[in-house]
Amino acid sequence: MALIVQKFGGTSVGDLDRIRNVASRVKSEVESGNQVAVVVSAMAGTTNQLVSWARDIGPMHDAREYDAIVATGEQVTVGLLAIALQNMGVDARSWLGWQIPVHTDEVHGAARIQSIDTGVMRERLATGQVAVVAGFQGLAPDGRISTLGRGGSDTSAVALAAALNADRCDIYTDVDGVYTTDPRIAPRAQKLDQISFEEMLEMASLGAKVLQTRSVAMAMRHNVNLQVRSSFTDAPGTLVVNEDAIVEQEKISGIAYSPDEAKLTIQGLPDRPGIAAAIFGTLAENHINVDMIVQTAASEGQKTDITFSLGRGDLAKALEIIEASRGSLGFDGVDAKDDVTKISVVGMAMRSQPGVARTMFETLAERGINIEVISTSEIKISVLIAAEYTELAVRSLHAAFGLDAED
Repeated sequence: MALIVQKFGGTSVGDLDRIRNVASRVKSEVESGNQVAVVVSAMAGTTNQLVSWARDIGPMHDAREYDAIVATGEQVTVGLLAIALQNMGVDARSWLGWQIPVHTDEVHGAARIQSIDTGVMRERLATGQVAVVAGFQGLAPDGRISTLGRGGSDTSAVALAAALNADRCDIYTDVDGVYTTDPRIAPRAQKLDQISFEEMLEMASLGAKVLQTRSVAMAMRHNVNLQVRSSFTDAPGTLVVNEDAIVEQEKISGIAYSPDEAKLTIQGLPDRPGIAAAIFGTLAENHINVDMIVQTAASEGQKTDITFSLGRGDLAKALEIIEASRGSLGFDGVDAKDDVTKISVVGMAMRSQPGVARTMFETLAERGINIEVISTSEIKISVLIAAEYTELAVRSLHAAFGLDAED
């Protein structure tokens, strides 16, 4: 007997028929002799509506009341799924975050899970009862409902799987696995049978929407085997596993892209110690994440430029912060662009295969695509390019690295 955690996202429980479909999948797992805990999101579109209402009623709302509102979406879904299972003859009960409880920190609206008390749930699972758990929510130290931020149900599922020492955590979504790139851009993209945690973490952070970044990081930390599967077909999914479980790879795993990028260049900065710390420290204090950073060599006049990428939604705020620091930083000017895309080549093969950077840069050059910023890690190379070349770059790199499916 295995203990399986299943997670179903908003599209998988988007209406009553889909909830019944989910119940059938859960029942099938139970009939295989396994203990099953199911984590569900709110029905598709519900959370957006709840967030909109909260913002409309009061833009400067109390975050604790915001959590009380947006957590209700999952409460509806767990009740409906529990009833659907009961009507199919499966013993099931719903669990809200505070009932387990899932203990989080005090940051309402973007809480992080601290611990999960699984004692009572384990007893119920041992009797064959299915636990239907509300994702995305927990219990803050102040005794109020907390939520984990958008995409938090994936994190809930992985955390529960870790707490229960589950044999596997299956993430059901509207795609049937992890692909070498977005099939909407490259129709010849291939589904991966397996991918390492490190590669999946890079893909998720670089724009792949299959898994939420926090959930992958948690799975890697606790060594929770993940499987990405479709809610609508019985096709095998993609396993996300520890690197040690994968035979040495000869190919790059995928091409990721992030279209919601912006580039900001601070021109004519004094070349002195502490200038970069002052810039990025101020941005961090204002919760602005930066990614790719390039500093030019200082000229004879001891001036330098610093260029970095950031989320497009943070550009206006970053510009305001930087301009407010003009007097203390002493720079000459600022140049900003919001029409750029980050393209990344990702793969463990990069550790042993030479020439990946050359192939990437030559391929882009042959297509007349200019590279604006470059950054690297042990298993990825990312470049910033003009947004108009996104699809051309993804398709070209996908073919150049031998990832296209054979005819």
